[in-house]
Amino acid sequence: MSSFTPHRAARPDGFSRALRAEWAMFRSLRGLVLTLAASVLVTVSIGLLVAGSVQISCVTAQGEGPCPAPLLGPDGTAVNDRYFFVHQPLKGDGVITARVSDLTGEIRLPDAVPGVRNVTKGVVPWAKAGLLVRRSLAQGGSYAAVMLTGGHGVRMQHDFVHDVAGSPVRGPRWLRLTRSGETVTGYESGDGRTWTEVGTARLAGLPETVEIGLFATSPGDVREMAKRYAQAAATFDRIGLQGANGPWRQDDVGLVMQPDGTPHHPGRAVESGDEILVAGGGDIGPATMEGGLRADLLLLGGALGLIPVLLAAVRFGTAAHQAGPTGSGPPDGSGGPGLPVGSRPARVLGARAVVVGAVAFVTGLVAAGIVLPAGLAMVRANQNRVQPLTLGTELRVIVGYAALTAFAAVLALGLAALTRRSLVAAVPALALVVVPYLLASAGQATWLLTITPAAGFAITQSIPAFAHVDVDRSLLGGYYPLPPWAGLAVTVAYAGLALAAAIAVRGRSGATPELRRR
Repeated sequence: MSSFTPHRAARPDGFSRALRAEWAMFRSLRGLVLTLAASVLVTVSIGLLVAGSVQISCVTAQGEGPCPAPLLGPDGTAVNDRYFFVHQPLKGDGVITARVSDLTGEIRLPDAVPGVRNVTKGVVPWAKAGLLVRRSLAQGGSYAAVMLTGGHGVRMQHDFVHDVAGSPVRGPRWLRLTRSGETVTGYESGDGRTWTEVGTARLAGLPETVEIGLFATSPGDVREMAKRYAQAAATFDRIGLQGANGPWRQDDVGLVMQPDGTPHHPGRAVESGDEILVAGGGDIGPATMEGGLRADLLLLGGALGLIPVLLAAVRFGTAAHQAGPTGSGPPDGSGGPGLPVGSRPARVLGARAVVVGAVAFVTGLVAAGIVLPAGLAMVRANQNRVQPLTLGTELRVIVGYAALTAFAAVLALGLAALTRRSLVAAVPALALVVVPYLLASAGQATWLLTITPAAGFAITQSIPAFAHVDVDRSLLGGYYPLPPWAGLAVTVAYAGLALAAAIAVRGRSGATPELRRR
């Protein structure tokens, strides 16, 4: 007696059929395409309004006018490079050692009396004073420095964007900087005898003769998306220099002259015996605020542009539920157009998520793909300074916003499948995605951008966040609490969780009669 296994025909309710049915359902719902078009219109209109209204000017020795192009560091990042430098040339290898015995300064606070400058004693957290090696005095050039800061202890920094933490001390500290070929190493000590390495930097192409010495600088006090004047003053003693033995030179690198020809907040150096007091203002580091308009500001309307997308996703989800318990079919479980009795909830909801996610992705891609290049062109045409933007970063911002739009729509769809009511689903979708972003834009509750789906907006940040630069903690100030991909991952997790919960609930309570008989 022979036995055989009969050939099993392909199931008629496969994913491709579910996908076609859900796409047909989406197209049949009137007004959804117009709703998504409204999303593009809102995002683009607000972005172009921002671009057209921006007018940045600078005051120079020639008077007020368009700002010059941003100063670029070795890697193309917009940088600040202003400080007071007491230095001499070093040919070949060498070592400089000094103790920072005191670090003080001045900070301008908001005026208590209008028109009367309110300057107080103190140092901002990233005020810097220490030892510096530079290839030359030309701004934007390669350098390495070991320093004592106002609130972050000892640091080793090089080429503007690199920062290594040393000990967290705030009091007097011995510092040492050694140069060996293209390698510069920073050390610190509490007593001048026992030394600890802070960090090492390799400065490619460092010439044989470099400038080495003592420096002081201080970024402004950051308050309400603005920087106010601050200056650091450091006293150096126990100064030792090996490899050079010339006279000390003084340069206020990056000093700006006012229209009347006088220097704007000049630094100074005063020698007294074996001590040198060095005072200076400015910064050596990334120019996150002064470098020009950030491209992500052109997507400020992106949050409002997501509202129509979320509402469209909710409407699609609740309309599909009303058409049938598991998909595009009537309530009697007959399966509806293209879906037979017994279609699996996971398959149907998965197909539905693909449809709404794909449509939302295209919507976000069109919006960002229009507003970013068009807005940047408008800003540049108005002679405004723009933060450097690589093609890779621009593509990441555009495609990232599209991905954020897609996953936000899937989240809204999952909430609709769970609640089965448009209003009940729309409220949490808007509260989770749009509201936290609007609060963070106003500098309020920025921590919400770490624990809500609105964290995904971090994918649109167009310049990196640097831990060694103080910024106003709002989106307008360029602050995102999470890196780009980490932020988007939070949104993806929420979307996946909502969809999985909907599948689980529908699998228990929303299966068709045939599924329940199984």
